[in-house]
Amino acid sequence: MRGPIAPPQVPLAASRAEVFADLVQDSVDRLERRWPQLADIDFLVLEAPRLEGRGEQAAWSDEAVPLGGTVPAREGRPARVVVYRRPVEIRTKGRDERAALVHEIVVEQVAELLGLTPETVDPRYGED
Repeated sequence: MRGPIAPPQVPLAASRAEVFADLVQDSVDRLERRWPQLADIDFLVLEAPRLEGRGEQAAWSDEAVPLGGTVPAREGRPARVVVYRRPVEIRTKGRDERAALVHEIVVEQVAELLGLTPETVDPRYGED
């Protein structure tokens, strides 16, 4: 038998990247109920952060690999929140743990963009 095991509309057929993007969107949906201005922010999932610079020094930094980041709004471009999929997947074991970490990252990045504390953005932040 050749072809996909499950039809495309079945969750089994979703790629890891699609499942991860759904986790980010679920987190954003949760926060948008409390913060409607989040509709003006772009939320992106990238595979991994890029190294800044081009030498051995840049490649062998002692800093931890970031799990997310922000890009402030400028010249007609909305602010962006970025979540890096591979570093998050490496640090988590299962879907529930991954979903919790993704939500924590989204809350922290939104808090940074809005100039608030993570606890203000989501009162349940850090309770897990």
